[in-house]
Amino acid sequence: MAGLKDKRGFIDKVRLDLSERQAVEYFMKRWGVTREQITTAHRKVGRLVKDIAAELGKKP
Repeated sequence: MAGLKDKRGFIDKVRLDLSERQAVEYFMKRWGVTREQITTAHRKVGRLVKDIAAELGKKP
């Protein structure tokens, strides 16, 4: 499985599941955005990290 290793397992770098707290916190820190911004972008463009990053004006 491709992804970043954290204390509990892997974080998927391709798709973002909003129910995975560790993944959401990782991307919040990486992109410097709030949970609400990620949630809004996720609802607008879907769950692919590259699309969410583009919506937020960040690098994937």
